[in-house]
Amino acid sequence: MLKKNPDKILENYHFEEGTLIFSSQLTLNEVNRISAKLIKKIRNYSENELRIDLSEVTKMDSAGAVFLGHIPKQLPKKNINIIVSGASEKIQNIIDTFSVPKELTREEIERTGLFERIGRKTYDFRSNVVGDYIYLMADLAYWTVLGFFNRREQRKGEVVNQALNIGVNALPLIALMAFLIGLVLALQSAAQLRQFGANIFLVDLVVIFMTAEMGPLLTAVMIAGRSGSAIASELASMKVAEEIDALNTLGLNPVRYLVVPKMQASILTLPFLTLLADIFGIFGGMIVAFLYLDISFFSFFHRMADSLLLRDIITGIIKSLVFAGIIVQTGTFFGLHVEGGAVGVGKFTTKAVVTSIFLVILADAIMGLLFY
Repeated sequence: MLKKNPDKILENYHFEEGTLIFSSQLTLNEVNRISAKLIKKIRNYSENELRIDLSEVTKMDSAGAVFLGHIPKQLPKKNINIIVSGASEKIQNIIDTFSVPKELTREEIERTGLFERIGRKTYDFRSNVVGDYIYLMADLAYWTVLGFFNRREQRKGEVVNQALNIGVNALPLIALMAFLIGLVLALQSAAQLRQFGANIFLVDLVVIFMTAEMGPLLTAVMIAGRSGSAIASELASMKVAEEIDALNTLGLNPVRYLVVPKMQASILTLPFLTLLADIFGIFGGMIVAFLYLDISFFSFFHRMADSLLLRDIITGIIKSLVFAGIIVQTGTFFGLHVEGGAVGVGKFTTKAVVTSIFLVILADAIMGLLFY
């Protein structure tokens, strides 16, 4: 049997006065056979316009449509005008279905106005992030309040365990940090007050600053970095492992089952941690006042009794309650919205901590304006 000579096989395309004419079929087998030679010719094309005539094409599959979409990328010049014509309705439908989408150039991307891009980002943020955050806030507030009165659907002892993890285990760290903050604050202030003979006012400065401002803020920042990250990473890991979906399948609300005990524990422990930070911060200031300004402990306590107001203590406690809600809710939000598998767990945990600290400082500034 005689074998056909491949060189004598007629190609199903040819160029004619700036027009690339395809005939017969443009299927996977034909594309594999002609692609190398045709691409070589296309790369040497020098005209400003290329017409592609498909009037003689009777059959095309997805490979042919994709091949047509890659022809413009092989041209030596990017500004060559390409016109596709002659395709039947059936062939055109195949081209529209399987053709490669056009890639936007840098000029086309930058053509969008600045305010339009800002508006689109703002709208997406408001509709997606803010909406979900507010919905989670309402859901968490409802189940937290309800959980104090109906504890049947909560795991036994979970609130106590979370209180130990969030509160008791953080006592040494917060006490040390508050002591150092109070010590440094008093040391920096004493150098200035000493010049004006206003040594005794150091007591007012340390007491008011620690009880109304630095005590709750320092506690919240430390808890955000310590417990907020733990909440976010725990929920994110469960989300990646599809354990959250399993809880939904079992008819258990993940927020009520997992997050509410953490919120209740935070609400119960953060006020006490704040009071502890106040005490150790004032103690640090008292040490500096005694060693650097010769203010006796008796004089310090006597002045503190005059300058310390119940309003400042209550202000700090109210702030700590607000901060507790922000920390737990932010950690929960990022934990439940994790994307990207194991890598995403680390990224979203970092986002949770940074966002928690930012929102805590923002809330502190707002409450500072309201209370004073």
